Amino acid sequence: MTGKQAKEPAPDEAGDAAIEWFVRLREGVLPPDDAAAFESWRAEPAHAAAFDEVLHIYGHLAGMSPARKTRPAPRATGRMRAAALAFAAATAVAAFATYDEIAIRLQSDHFTGVGEKRLVTLDDGSHVLLDSRSAIALRYSAGERRLTLLSGEAWFDVAPDATRPFVVEAGEGRVTALGTAFDVALEKSGARVTVTKHRVGVSSGGKTVLVEQGQQTGFERDATARAPEAVDVDAATAWRRGKLIVNKQPLGDVLAAIGRYHRGYVYCIDATICAQRISGVFGAEEDALQSLAEIEASLGLRAIHLTRYMILLY
Repeated sequence: MTGKQAKEPAPDEAGDAAIEWFVRLREGVLPPDDAAAFESWRAEPAHAAAFDEVLHIYGHLAGMSPARKTRPAPRATGRMRAAALAFAAATAVAAFATYDEIAIRLQSDHFTGVGEKRLVTLDDGSHVLLDSRSAIALRYSAGERRLTLLSGEAWFDVAPDATRPFVVEAGEGRVTALGTAFDVALEKSGARVTVTKHRVGVSSGGKTVLVEQGQQTGFERDATARAPEAVDVDAATAWRRGKLIVNKQPLGDVLAAIGRYHRGYVYCIDATICAQRISGVFGAEEDALQSLAEIEASLGLRAIHLTRYMILLY
């Protein structure tokens, strides 16, 4: 695996441990052995200062306060403040994402859960392979076969029917099949389209671009699709074989793809981290957390595992 290297940040074990203890205490009463371990850890002055620092930053949000109220809370370091703000933001976004996922499932006709792939046979004989955490809604009519990709990624193998066009809506754009098989993946602000057989028309921003077999394009909301480029189709659709192959893609997009196989959420404390580009081959189905560990090592990052379901990268 390759990737842009970054300088390893200076360790802050006390700060990381303080955040982890804070999260555990906020989740409920500690078992006796863990409570004793916490008191032993906090007996060190540096540890106590780090923990009080975390409480000073956002302890009031959880109804907690420093045990040593007579000592003024120390000034928060940049990393600690960033971690605290990221934790609060991640908690809010995670809650919103949970409701958003429920809403998508209610709208969908077919969907997959975490780590699940599903092959769906439609009424007209077409097939749709849904990646993990993906969903589609069907809007078939007498004159058109219209689907909406609500989340994730899907591969479409279209049954011919010249009288009823096959159209996939995704990210405020449309992909019209022209006797074909193709892959559509939702991205942060648009979609990516890869053609595995024949051709498609990709309409976005008021214009339509023809994409041939072996080519890929993408588009942002309200923007014309990018000029089609030749692509390694096997690599671009490696998720069908349980792999994720990326070549100089933004880390944010890679984390989103891996995140479909992880029951939780991964966030970058600093937006510049997610903007870094990375290349590599990951086993998405085998162990998403192992893939994250490989990314951390490649880019010189560190992770705070607030819980099994929420990870902050810095």
